[in-house]
Amino acid sequence: MELTPETAYAYTRHAFAQMLDLTARLGDEKVNLRPHGPSTNTVAGLVFHCCELTRAWWAHVGLGEPSDRDRESEFAHTATVAELHEMVEETLAAADGYLQRMGAGESTPDSPYREFLPGGETSDASLVLHVVEELFQHLGHMELTADALTASS
Repeated sequence: MELTPETAYAYTRHAFAQMLDLTARLGDEKVNLRPHGPSTNTVAGLVFHCCELTRAWWAHVGLGEPSDRDRESEFAHTATVAELHEMVEETLAAADGYLQRMGAGESTPDSPYREFLPGGETSDASLVLHVVEELFQHLGHMELTADALTASS
């Protein structure tokens, strides 16, 4: 079985579409709120984190492009719903390009970050599945956050 760039992109787009649906449901007034204090994440911070992790894993780990990612600061990011939509659209456009390039054999399979992938599997397919797994995991976090923020509404 082969994981094509088109299939990977479809699942990536699906995860981000659901994230954007959540941001629209929360609106600007709640998308940057932490439901249970400073130790919890905002939906905006999680969306930003998902955009950054997609770029970092596919561009840096997958294709060997340089990265200046500051993972810890991602969770403090604030944005309006419109800004999040724009950010996701930019990420999706870039993701499509990354996936096409990996599919065309431009990847860097010797990246030391690939050793952190499950089961010692360092293929491009494993790398792609890792990102998709992370996107849906964080979508779940966003859904719980949104539920907590709207429970008292």
